Amino acid sequence: MLQWGRKDFSVDSFPTSIAFDGARIWVVNGSSHTISRLNASDGVLVDTLSLGLGPNGLVFDGANMWLADTFSGEVIKLRASDGANLGSSIIGRHPGPMAFDGANIWVASQSTNMVTKLQASDGANLGSFTIGNVPNAIATDGANVWITSLNSVTALRASDGANLGVYNVPGAFGIAFDGDNIWVTSTASVFKLRASDGVSLGNFPVGSSPAAVAFDGANIWVANMGSNNVTRLRASDGANLGSYSAGLGPNAIAFDGTSVWITNSGSNNITRLP
Repeated sequence: MLQWGRKDFSVDSFPTSIAFDGARIWVVNGSSHTISRLNASDGVLVDTLSLGLGPNGLVFDGANMWLADTFSGEVIKLRASDGANLGSSIIGRHPGPMAFDGANIWVASQSTNMVTKLQASDGANLGSFTIGNVPNAIATDGANVWITSLNSVTALRASDGANLGVYNVPGAFGIAFDGDNIWVTSTASVFKLRASDGVSLGNFPVGSSPAAVAFDGANIWVANMGSNNVTRLRASDGANLGSYSAGLGPNAIAFDGTSVWITNSGSNNITRLP
């Protein structure tokens, strides 16, 4: 009864990352080393790109899409309109999660415990900064950059990378900003942290093994990898507004202004709600 207009679309094997460019949904397929691009309006497959041996994280900067290749240590800049390769920046081993702060791209390297700041205009390296062990996800709040690592969340000042604090969140994994607060998935719940100082404002139960989180302008959506569903929480108070079925192993999530899109790593498809 809670399918709520769900539609599934096939992609290549083991989809792991997802991003929206204003018109299309981009999906990294980890096992097939490809990127599927689909129309956000109807889910029709536009094309499939083959770029590198280890495509991983994705982020959109308003004009171009950035792709992390974990095998080569590159971050590749792609023109959003057609996927053309506009150049790459070498940052070191295993780049993965990425975020855009309005001017720069931030890339977390999962084996070096560093985050690198790249100038979006030309890919110039503006510095690397030490963070916690095994960074999992990254988000920006307009002034600061927040990175989840094992059992903690680190806040860096975007202007210069200064460490503003490390906050305890057991099993910290996915992360999103709602305009006021930071939401972090944990072992079996989601923590809400005040962006101004990192103080915890609550801890809200969701499904099993929550992996990724996204904000739709009013609500927080959480992909629960272990229970094959998505939970919707009201951002103002964390109230549970319902759970909706997805495919097998939902592990990444994005909002396109109208719908929520979820990658299902175990069923090689993506789900659109509503």
